[in-house]
Amino acid sequence: MRYDSDHKSETRRRVLKEAAREIRAKGPGGVAVAGIMARAGLTHGGFYAHFESKEALIAAAIETMFESARRRFDMTATDADPRVALLGYVDFYLSPEHRDSREHGCPLPALSGDLARLDPEARERFGEGVAGLTGRLAGALRQHGIADAEAAGASMLAELVGAVTLSRAVADPAQSDAILQRARASVIARFSLEDVQ
Repeated sequence: MRYDSDHKSETRRRVLKEAAREIRAKGPGGVAVAGIMARAGLTHGGFYAHFESKEALIAAAIETMFESARRRFDMTATDADPRVALLGYVDFYLSPEHRDSREHGCPLPALSGDLARLDPEARERFGEGVAGLTGRLAGALRQHGIADAEAAGASMLAELVGAVTLSRAVADPAQSDAILQRARASVIARFSLEDVQ
């Protein structure tokens, strides 16, 4: 049976969604193509109709994860006042809900430690994603009047990612919450977001 291009795109989208979920949960090294295909409602044999290799799947799934992260940023930072938009994103990013939803959250804290061991294509897609999120933060910081907004955006993103990564790594729930709370207070003070509400 032959399928139209819309069917093939939808199938690929389902596979990428499942791959993104598995990569976030288990890391790129834990990806099992047969399991991803089964959860997408397909056979393992159909994999090569969509991807050249497991590495190509991982690279495409990373791109999918960043598309989702960009949509999340755009939804969270919709306010016309850049300070309100920034605070909304900081509140989302440093929330216990985001920390606890590794399978659906931002790919940066989930993948940063694994990417150095992956192939160049995956690292390139990851780098593009980092640049995109940095650019979005820099745009809001520029509108807020922050000097050297690009450097400030990179610094803010690094602090957000670091805080979530550490809060996921520690065993003590109180310590985990404290990491998020302290990072939030630091970012809010450093970027003059205290009086925004």
